[in-house]
Amino acid sequence: MEAAAELDEASLRGQADVWKYMLGFADSMALRSAVELRIPDIIHSHGRALTLSEIASSFDSAPPSPDISCLARIMRLLVRRNIFTAHHDGQNSEKTVLYGLTHSSRWLLHDSELTLAPMVLMETNPTLMAPWHCFSQCVKQRGPCTRAHGLDIWQFFYENLKFNRLFNDGMACTAKITIKAILAGYKGGFEDVATLVDVGGGTGSAVAEIVKAYPSIKGINFDLPHVVATAPVYHGVSHVGGDMFDEGSIPNADAIFIKWVMHDWSDSDCVKILKNCRNVIPERTGKVIIVDVILEPNGVGMFDDTGLVFDLLMIARTSGGKERTESEWKKKLEQAGFPRLKIIKVPALMLIIEAYPV
Repeated sequence: MEAAAELDEASLRGQADVWKYMLGFADSMALRSAVELRIPDIIHSHGRALTLSEIASSFDSAPPSPDISCLARIMRLLVRRNIFTAHHDGQNSEKTVLYGLTHSSRWLLHDSELTLAPMVLMETNPTLMAPWHCFSQCVKQRGPCTRAHGLDIWQFFYENLKFNRLFNDGMACTAKITIKAILAGYKGGFEDVATLVDVGGGTGSAVAEIVKAYPSIKGINFDLPHVVATAPVYHGVSHVGGDMFDEGSIPNADAIFIKWVMHDWSDSDCVKILKNCRNVIPERTGKVIIVDVILEPNGVGMFDDTGLVFDLLMIARTSGGKERTESEWKKKLEQAGFPRLKIIKVPALMLIIEAYPV
């Protein structure tokens, strides 16, 4: 009897889990709405917890007035997810609820130096989420991005400037967060570098932060011509347009910096990129500094679960891209002519892999 009860309990828990994962998109949509409505910014600008009416009164919206009931229901879920706090105003007999910020919602402030708000808007954009609906077709046939958009993701961004800006904004905000972690945790890693090329550096924000911390470095931001065409001017950084797959296109340097790029490409493409990087650095003193996820499928670390989700994101967005385990990284690097590597942990989703030609 007791065993049957335990089986029923386990079955019920299994049903609850399926409901939870089936409707998991609701968390993303509620989070997106908070970012679009700038709720974290509104609370932060007042310097205290606010009522729903106070939050709604700060919305930039035309008549009719905001739906407070709808807002309350969204906030209720986000409070349960620890995105916001909620407590009753003890001075008010009606027990008005006051909503405040948490460590999570502080990462959603638009005007903060370190923010994930642009990334939230990018990853939850309806058009960019379309490939996620194609996983089963991907298993049976070919890459979801090609099926959902009719062309690969990079061509899609090239032909759609609005989405190109959305992507660049998302990459720039994560670059700032990651670079801060790198500068804090990668002690001495850039001290002997005179020239540093950021391969696939987007609009150059990452290499600009490195050069700011190490002014003696000559920084070069290298990416596709249409990407660097929108890059701002940074002191100590030059922008060079080209294709990392073309031999001789990457500028010569003492070290190559390549952040969150390799996961976009297949194993064979990664080897080709790495070989091109190896060809432009000194054989005995040069190095490639890779900043990327290292998968721990059974790990219990703070970001291990996120790494597995990003691996699925690579299925949705790329043709052959993937996150890699440590052994997979070692294999690819050896194939590209890097027999020695060193892994350095920093306080971020990604880790540093130093790869040496000898």
